Amino acid sequence: MNIRRVKFRDIEQIPQMQVRQNFKQDFFGSSPAPFIGRYGYPKVNIGVLSPQSVEDTSIYDSPRVWSAASFPIGKIASMRYELVNSRTQAHIKDSRMAEKFREICREVGMASKPVEMEISLEKQPTVPLYQEREIIPFGPQAAIRTARITSNPRIDTRVEKVVSDTDLKAAEGMLQLYQKGFEESSLNKLLSVGNLGLARNRKLVPTRWSITATDDTIGKQLIAEIKDFPLGEYRCFFGGGWGNYYLLLFFPEVWSYELFETYLESPVNPWSKQGLRYSTDYESYEGRKEYAEETAGGYYACRLPVLEKMKQLKRQQACLALRFITPEYNVPLGVWVCREATRKSTQEQPLCFASEELMMRYAREFIVRKFGFDISVLLTESKLLQQKKEQTKLSQF
Repeated sequence: MNIRRVKFRDIEQIPQMQVRQNFKQDFFGSSPAPFIGRYGYPKVNIGVLSPQSVEDTSIYDSPRVWSAASFPIGKIASMRYELVNSRTQAHIKDSRMAEKFREICREVGMASKPVEMEISLEKQPTVPLYQEREIIPFGPQAAIRTARITSNPRIDTRVEKVVSDTDLKAAEGMLQLYQKGFEESSLNKLLSVGNLGLARNRKLVPTRWSITATDDTIGKQLIAEIKDFPLGEYRCFFGGGWGNYYLLLFFPEVWSYELFETYLESPVNPWSKQGLRYSTDYESYEGRKEYAEETAGGYYACRLPVLEKMKQLKRQQACLALRFITPEYNVPLGVWVCREATRKSTQEQPLCFASEELMMRYAREFIVRKFGFDISVLLTESKLLQQKKEQTKLSQF
């Protein structure tokens, strides 16, 4: 079997057959989310996503709901491709440029329910050929002529309190809301439209960056907490969804984390044409200083549920996470898939082992049975396993 190490592409082609073409130029809609682009930074596209009808679109932007209800890939993609991106350009900090529309984006980002709007576009919206693989996809887009909110947005008082506190740092505000049970998608929307942080630091943050910043910020807080826990035991979790499956191997070691992402070969896999491919990133107990370039947002999205499970167990562990992307994942849906598929894995009943040897033997045999793939080709590249062998332990003295 041919295997090679690569950095996965940043953008993927949208399956055109799933997107209808009869979108209107003027319409009433109910927007569940803003969208901030990253190209041309610091002058970027800012927009609101909305279907061309006034309806309850709460489920159009809620990965936790999709996960809990086990929405299939096709249903999620169909909903998202109905969302029109009505956009204009603005500087991330220039309050004079597109200020009225920036305020609309801020209100959409704060609202706990979709915001009803009247929108007029410069021309009929068209479908972009490519979208970034880190973000949840959406449908056609066009420059906005006018927009106005037609009903009072519903804003949670806890969100309003954090947003109005201009002496509260963005990370602290985000963590406060996370601890109160707010979904990650709600937090990254607040960050992306410049609703969090010290007054002088508030600015627009591209949606892709805000997603990873949210996962990373929460993850770092959880890492600090789990480092105070005693060591755990050998545990193995497996599960997932939407064609993405995670084998999570927990070791009774101090915190470290490594992720391997592997596309399983198939004639219909849109990402893999010349053999099986993998990507990997790693962090030791001291953490990372650089962005995880190879696995990108998936690294931080997977790490978060792993840390949540360790906090729940009240145990500190090292985790080797192996992601397997199957041909079932034929439409790119964004990095939320990594987060929720990992959560599904951690919610499964784990297997506990008396030794590392027994756990690794089980892992190899299980993945061969499940996917016909020998993970030995990944394990030989694992920095976590190598560091674990070389690290001196107190018990050796």
